[in-house]
Amino acid sequence: MPAPEGSAGSSILSGLRRHAVLLVLTFLGLAGFAAFVVWAFLATAHTGGGWASLLPIWPYVLGGVIVTGALTGVLMWLAFYSSRHGYDDRAGSEEP
Repeated sequence: MPAPEGSAGSSILSGLRRHAVLLVLTFLGLAGFAAFVVWAFLATAHTGGGWASLLPIWPYVLGGVIVTGALTGVLMWLAFYSSRHGYDDRAGSEEP
């Protein structure tokens, strides 16, 4: 049974119908990009020396991920620390 005209359910459905083409095109675009990424991943496994030729760079990749994560954590901690201790409140005040 369809929802009455004034209900929230009918407004959601009319919004979905209105944007159905955009939603379908977005989904198809994302699916196409995902298919390309899978194809590229599988195709590069057979080029050059394959995945074995990448073994020497994995320590650098892992180190970069760890350093980036640590820097992100430290900067977030610093932002929350300054907010908790009131340093952010004093930045905009006009008192000397």
